[in-house]
Order: sequence, then structure tokens, then C-alpha cells
Amino acid sequence: MLLTGASRGIGHATVKLFQERGWRILTVSRQPFDPACAWPAARMSHITADLSDLSGIERLAEDVRARLPDGRLHALVNNAGISPKGPDGGRLGVLDSDLSVWTSVLNVNLVSIALLVRALAPELEAAAGSVVNVTSIVGSRVHPFAGAAYAVSKAGLAALTREMAHELGQRNVRVNAIAPGEISTAILSPGTDQLVASDVPMKRLGAPREVAETIYFLCSSASSYINGAEIHINGGQHV
Repeated sequence: MLLTGASRGIGHATVKLFQERGWRILTVSRQPFDPACAWPAARMSHITADLSDLSGIERLAEDVRARLPDGRLHALVNNAGISPKGPDGGRLGVLDSDLSVWTSVLNVNLVSIALLVRALAPELEAAAGSVVNVTSIVGSRVHPFAGAAYAVSKAGLAALTREMAHELGQRNVRVNAIAPGEISTAILSPGTDQLVASDVPMKRLGAPREVAETIYFLCSSASSYINGAEIHINGGQHV
């Protein structure tokens, strides 16, 4: 399994869960290997790459290919994402988002995913693999903390999931998405507690492990006829 955005939060929890269940894992993030990641072979399995630099996607794919013992990639989890904030930590609306914001967010959150799947399609097809894209509740509603470019990138990723499910399903590669809501991670914005109390029917934050379990389901044989789905993980916040 290859997972991008592995250094914290949902990515970190997902790696730990797959490791517990016997998967061999390759991780990608902008950050170098973190010694706090204590699972076996973690340092050797980590690739440092900046997904905002689209010219580096093919090099990343070549590195991944060189690490696959049999040329098969059973799962690709596209978890990496950026959500820039204003100088005061506030959301960046359309009028506050310049070209650099739009370019960096769309490159990391959307375009790099299309290019990475394209580059690794033969390895996914050889394994009859599964792709899981991490979208967000903000892809379908205005959110008080997530900015315009982030929301557009996640809505676009939902559409990209459908397109890839249609195209790659014919190659026996399934493509699905998960759309988390308010999950307990280190990057929660101030005011999240009030948002949960007013907007989430279950009245609590989600745990990264709960998201990881759904990702695992979509990468396992238990979901073998699920393709093109977007699963909401938000305690009912989307209803």
C-alpha cells in the first residue's frame, strides 16, 4: 500500500492500522522521516516528496516501482492535502486567495492525484488494486474554517473519483473516496467544539482510527463490488 500525507492525523492512524493487519506500506510526505514513527521498516519505506511540484510525480512513481517486489500495488490512499489559512488563522475566501494559493492547493489536493494514479495504473491493474481518495465534507457545503481553494479542490476530487472509477473499473481497479467531517487531529481550528455541538448529530468528534477503518474496508475484499462511492465519515454532519 502507498499512502500520501502520512506524517500525522488520519494518515498516521491509517498506516498503523494497515501495519497491524500485515500490510507492507510505503509512505509519502513533504516531511522527512519522523523517528516517532516506530512501526517496522518505517524509515526504509518512507519517500520524501513535495506533491505541489507536479514535475516530480513521475520520479515519485519510479521510486515506488523500484520498491515493489512483484510489480503490484494493491492500494493507493491519496490522503495528502493542504488548507492554507490567513495571517490570523482565518479561512481564505475567493477574494483573499491569490494565484499562489490556488496553484499550490489544486496541485497538491487534486492534480497530483490524477497524475500519480495515471503513473501507477499498470501496478494497480496488476494487483486488481484499490484507490481511496480523501475528500471532505467541505466539498459539498460552505465551511466556517476551510477556504475556497480547499473546498473547490475537494469537490473536484469527488468528481475525479467518479471519473477514475468509470475508467479504471474496466481494468479491475476500484476507485472510491471518503469524506471526513470534524476529526480529532492536531490541526483542528478554534471553534470546532461549538461547530460539533451545533452541526453534528452524534455530538462528538470523529477519531482518526474510525477513518482508518473505513479506508481499510475500501482496500479489502469486503468492498470488492464498491466502486465510485464517496463515504461520509462525519457523525451525520452532512444530513
